[in-house]
Amino acid sequence: MKRGKFEKYDMFVSLSRQRSIQILIGAGLLYMLLVSLEIPFVFRTGFGVVSQEALSRPFRLESEEDLEERGAPTRPNKLISLNSLQPTQSRPIEYRMLSGLAFDQKTFKSGRGDAASALYKSAAVAWEVGKTIWGEIESGKAKVIVKNIQNRSVEQCPHSVSLSGSDLLTRKQVMVLPCGLTLGSHVTLVGKPRPAHAEHEPKIALVKDEEDAVMVSQFMVELQGLKIVEGEDPPRVLHFNPRLKGDWSGKPVIELNTCYRMQWGSALRCEGWKSKAEEETVDGQVKCEKWIRDDDGRSEESKATWWLNRLIGRTKKVTVDWPYPFAEGKLFVLTLTAGLEGYHVNVDGRHVISFPYRTGFTLEDATGLSVMGDVDIHSVFAASLPSSHPSFSPQRHLEFSNRWKAPPLPDGDVELFIGILSAGNHFAERMAVRKSWMQHKLIKSSTVVARFFVALNGRKEVNVELKKEAEFFGDIVIVPYMDNYDLVVLKTVAICEYGVRTVSAKYIMKCDDDTFVRVDAVFNEAKKVPEGRSLYIGNINYYHKPLRYGKWAVTYEEWPEEDYPPYANGPGYILSSDIAHFIVSEFERHKLRMFKMEDVSMGMWVEQFNSTKSVVYVHSLKFCQFGCIEDYYTAHYQSPRQITCMWAKLQTQGRPRCCDMR
Repeated sequence: MKRGKFEKYDMFVSLSRQRSIQILIGAGLLYMLLVSLEIPFVFRTGFGVVSQEALSRPFRLESEEDLEERGAPTRPNKLISLNSLQPTQSRPIEYRMLSGLAFDQKTFKSGRGDAASALYKSAAVAWEVGKTIWGEIESGKAKVIVKNIQNRSVEQCPHSVSLSGSDLLTRKQVMVLPCGLTLGSHVTLVGKPRPAHAEHEPKIALVKDEEDAVMVSQFMVELQGLKIVEGEDPPRVLHFNPRLKGDWSGKPVIELNTCYRMQWGSALRCEGWKSKAEEETVDGQVKCEKWIRDDDGRSEESKATWWLNRLIGRTKKVTVDWPYPFAEGKLFVLTLTAGLEGYHVNVDGRHVISFPYRTGFTLEDATGLSVMGDVDIHSVFAASLPSSHPSFSPQRHLEFSNRWKAPPLPDGDVELFIGILSAGNHFAERMAVRKSWMQHKLIKSSTVVARFFVALNGRKEVNVELKKEAEFFGDIVIVPYMDNYDLVVLKTVAICEYGVRTVSAKYIMKCDDDTFVRVDAVFNEAKKVPEGRSLYIGNINYYHKPLRYGKWAVTYEEWPEEDYPPYANGPGYILSSDIAHFIVSEFERHKLRMFKMEDVSMGMWVEQFNSTKSVVYVHSLKFCQFGCIEDYYTAHYQSPRQITCMWAKLQTQGRPRCCDMR
């Protein structure tokens, strides 16, 4: 009886197991069916979180630096269904390469009967030309140019170059050094200073005793970076300036310096006194040698004193004092040599002066030798020159690494937007900014957003490379007009438009691509102004008057007023979003008055806004206009190498330091 019961129980358990297995198999088949239907549905609907490419492509590890810079993935603000076709709230704004500034024919009709209309006409032409060029780039017609650039062979250069005085004269006093200089390169000049003449330059020709004019005899020998920039004065890699009749010191002097974008560094002046023993040397040579001066007390030593010292047996170190190395009408042989630590100048076989290399200026950049002033050159000879150079194409500076890509724009408002004015061929400047202050944590976290604003270049190959650069890095906004210095003001308006409409920033800052910005410092300056107040912060000029003559002359037709409005220097200033919104609105209503100097234009617009709503003007010298100062907020006229040097010092030393000197 019991045995029959156990058999029935076993049979029941067996049937239950079979039924469970069948259910599990059925559930598994149903799951496979659902999965096979779900995945294609996700692909077809373009679900934003998963892509077919992401599933098919294995994850590739980057370098350690890339891993350190990579931020954590953003978390969606709201939970949504996996099948939802709506984008998540945290999806970043899509990168827009072209400026959203609206232009039409009415935009460039000033309605003014003066020279201001010429600026508007120039802008209209530049916009039409730019529109045509951009159309060609978009259509792909310029791809042939890119292939030619890629197939360009490495430039071969001679080991030496020589010119006679007459040949140099026909070349506008410039000798080209095709591949620059290298360690051990030397240049020898044979020449003769001209007699002194009365100076007629207004800034120099001061009158002495109401009769005698200032007599001047000076010349300049410069190593210039002829292939570094286009459309502007080349950098002075080295400036050597003997002043035979002296300057404000009244004594013969030799001055050496460097210059980048009209910004001179700290001059090294040799006035006849030998450098001090504790002073830094250059390759073991003193910076300044001694020469005979008429005020060094040498003539006061009488012959009697000399004979007395000799009779009593007192030994005296024999020194040879040389006169000033240059004299009017006297032939000289000057040799400039590139050493390990700096340049060395010998005249007539005697060392005269040494100048240490400065950050931002390299030997390979010195592609031209220029001679100017009161001197007749008999011959120039350069030897031990490099025979090749990798490339002088500006885009060689670009490093297409994911590490330097701009973070995506956040979907929320931005605290500070920094618009950086740049030119199409300033590849090196933009790359230096990307690798330096654009790596600040405030920018990497998108609390602060920075973008370059670039107009189109006259060279099509530059525009093609610019578009490739913009597509890769995602940090360039192209304002499609033909670039022109007098039309920089259009980029400033474009910065305001992007700041208030694309990123909805609370503050908008404008700077140049040769400006180093301490992001946290300028952000904190803006936050010091009470919430809700309109603000205009920078190195503000009050009661400045237009220059009516010279290179930067402004005619009365261009600016009839005697004074400029208060304006912040262009290399770095901040304004509140309400002012930027006013500027864009006035521009689109064709009521915005534009002037060729963009910083003065901004001061004019802020003054107009201030007439209806009070603006807080904040002046600070730490927004440095010329070069770099201690504890700067911004530093202007910095070369690409100086910018990366300043970032390195800021990271390693924890405080702002300049990189003017070696």
